Amino acid sequence: MSWFESFVLGLVQGLTEFLPISSSAHLRLTAAFAGWHDPGAAFTAITQIGTEAAVLIYFRKDIARILSAWSRSLVDRSMRGDHDAQMGWLVIVGSIPIGVLGVTLKDQIEGPFRDLRLTATTLIVMGIVLGFADRLAARDEAGGRHRASKQRKTLRELGIKDGLIFGFCQAMALVPGVSRSGATISGGLLMGYTREAAARYSFLLAIPAVLASGVFELKDAGEGHVSWGPTIFATVIAFGVGYAVIAWFMKFITTKSFMPFVVYRVLLGVVLFALVAAGVLSPHAGESAG
Repeated sequence: MSWFESFVLGLVQGLTEFLPISSSAHLRLTAAFAGWHDPGAAFTAITQIGTEAAVLIYFRKDIARILSAWSRSLVDRSMRGDHDAQMGWLVIVGSIPIGVLGVTLKDQIEGPFRDLRLTATTLIVMGIVLGFADRLAARDEAGGRHRASKQRKTLRELGIKDGLIFGFCQAMALVPGVSRSGATISGGLLMGYTREAAARYSFLLAIPAVLASGVFELKDAGEGHVSWGPTIFATVIAFGVGYAVIAWFMKFITTKSFMPFVVYRVLLGVVLFALVAAGVLSPHAGESAG
């Protein structure tokens, strides 16, 4: 991998990680369209550490408060009813599905799941799901001529059941094209949470999963055509761009709908299917190289 490739892929990772359009799919597609080797699951997981570092800094006050309350609740029973202490446990519970499935399906994640036809399918299907969930949330917020607006749930109403459902939604992002934020936010909206609550928990829930995945894949970094230098460079680029994107996205969702992302996902999926069907792109473009 050249330094230019690592710069572009780091930029793509930072731009797409927090948007509901799938960063893993865009890394895969960028390489395929440019005629580069597939960067692979290890490169993707490690560069995600960069964007996750942006989450740690952006939500540093929330994270520090949650960690403090959670650690104190381990020895102080009176703290166990504290919302922040409960959030600590809920992040742990919600991380179980992707941890189990990530290890169990490792070979599929690095192989069959990277087929561009599957990526196109997940882009379209999850785009439609996100669109439906977004319309449902908009209807509840706006009400109507014959019905009052419906109060949506906040994170203070999050329990173990919903936390696990969020976790299974996050685990779906093991397949490129699904999108970690897209799946968890869609799940949250369908369960009746506000856009801001669903997005905030989505980002907090991703912290242990992404950091664990990145550390787990460190042993494979530097193998094949991807060396340590470009990987670290891409990770740094992803951090800087990712921080700017997350700050923008958290403001965006308070007043705007997800429909632009829905349209983009569906169109990209259709175009990808057309290119594969026409023979312009191989379903396994770049996989065998390097």
